[in-house]
Amino acid sequence: MSNNEIVQGFDDEKDENLVITLERARESEEMLTVSLIGSVDTHNAPFLEKQVVKAIEKGYTKLLFQCAGLADISSTGIGAFSLFLNLVKAKGGDVVFFGIQPRVQGVLQVLGFAQAFTIRESRARSVEAFLLSAPEPEHAAFPRQAVCPACSSAQEVGEAGRILCTRCKTALVVDCQGQVFLG
Repeated sequence: MSNNEIVQGFDDEKDENLVITLERARESEEMLTVSLIGSVDTHNAPFLEKQVVKAIEKGYTKLLFQCAGLADISSTGIGAFSLFLNLVKAKGGDVVFFGIQPRVQGVLQVLGFAQAFTIRESRARSVEAFLLSAPEPEHAAFPRQAVCPACSSAQEVGEAGRILCTRCKTALVVDCQGQVFLG
């Protein structure tokens, strides 16, 4: 099955340094394996974000990232994965990584994200992480006031997702509990 059959228009754009392949999971209609080959850096992280957000909007909220072919990742790429995590958590989903190369694992550890993401050694263990975890309860966190971590100004937040600080224009991510992160 092609990417376009899974998410319409997915293959309309390409990136020369990153190949993304989608595979529906048999275990759940909300589960999708996203295989990455290449690298994610400042230049193509927006491409990755756009493509994966298409899948999330299509209803895939349990994302399995197959990273055996991911040779390198920058902090901007990790920011894209943080965005995915926040978006799917707001919908009761999660993100699990498997097959991570030592270089990518090292970047995650150095930047302090190895504990923020669920990482498993295989696809089977990744699926188990979804099947064994209980869904997070829904919280009525919105609307609410939040504080920009960059400039400390108050922000009116209506829902989880990405926003720009009204004062300093910093990109922010708001999770389903109303917590604000640099994004």
